[in-house]
Amino acid sequence: MNRIRYYVENQVFGVCATLGERLNISASSIRLYFIYASFLTFGSPIILYLVMAFWMEIRKHLRRHQSPTIWEW
Repeated sequence: MNRIRYYVENQVFGVCATLGERLNISASSIRLYFIYASFLTFGSPIILYLVMAFWMEIRKHLRRHQSPTIWEW
């Protein structure tokens, strides 16, 4: 069951997991907060989630281009 959970976390941007690591909070509780806030505010945290996911992907690409591997020359 844990393998499935980790696989899903990595495939769904990993925003909650990364946020949990930085804030020292479990990722499952952050997911619950996003779900509850989405129901209470009619989905506006989903926009915040997508912006954070986009920002994480941009940072990953920028880091990759700052220190290219031998195959990317």
